[in-house]
Amino acid sequence: MINSASLTLRLIETLEDLHKVHALESIVWSVEDTVPISHTIATVKNGGLILGAFDGDKLIGFQYSFPGFDGKEVYLYSHSLGIHPDYRKLGIGEKLKVAQRQVALEKGFDRIIWTYDPLETVNANLNLHKLRAVVVAYIENAYGEMEDEMNSGIPTDRFTVEWNIRQEPSDISPIDLQHSPSLIETSVTNGFLFAEQTHWRKDDEIVYVPVPANFQELKQHDFSAAMIWREKTREVFKDYLNNGWVVTDLLKHPEFSESYVYILEKRGNSNGN
Repeated sequence: MINSASLTLRLIETLEDLHKVHALESIVWSVEDTVPISHTIATVKNGGLILGAFDGDKLIGFQYSFPGFDGKEVYLYSHSLGIHPDYRKLGIGEKLKVAQRQVALEKGFDRIIWTYDPLETVNANLNLHKLRAVVVAYIENAYGEMEDEMNSGIPTDRFTVEWNIRQEPSDISPIDLQHSPSLIETSVTNGFLFAEQTHWRKDDEIVYVPVPANFQELKQHDFSAAMIWREKTREVFKDYLNNGWVVTDLLKHPEFSESYVYILEKRGNSNGN
């Protein structure tokens, strides 16, 4: 267990520290998926930033961002966040995102944008429930085929998350899932959640989409079931996000411990950002 007194967060700006980032990337993903140091040094010297989390002198986590432009506004694009396998589930990712927000505000940014896999609920819990960002778009097979353990064999679909960092989130009103419709019927077998029939309920103000809590385990247990989850959630999320809805939160399913649920609300009616 990490000693909180030994944990420090600071900007990465030297070549020595960038080599540490490169080495940690290789551990978290693979050597092939690392960002060249020639790129990261250019980034930190030209408006981007890399934050490092250190246990003493050891780099145990990092967050890498660079400026983006959508044709109207400049924003900070959060490209990657990696935590050493020995230091996960300790809240370090959240600490890095909070620090990223502070540095981004100091640099004059209003928004931070990033992507993540909709079926990875640990990331979803941090991004939506803790940070209160919202999902504004769905990208099909965003990175093409990837061979790392987490992505191998499954299309790399991603949510686009938008975090309005100058806006303080309002209090979230409780959502009664018992009276909100689910867009995907599910069943549970041997501790795994399976996707069944899909539904469209666009007359409601709030709907939800269940997702398995253990997608990587499901992929190992039943690959075809994992693919069905990818296909059905893609179908539902693309349609709703393209037609005026946003994803505002991730909650534990009220009935199944094997499941979380995404909350979808019509744009302009959401409780969060």
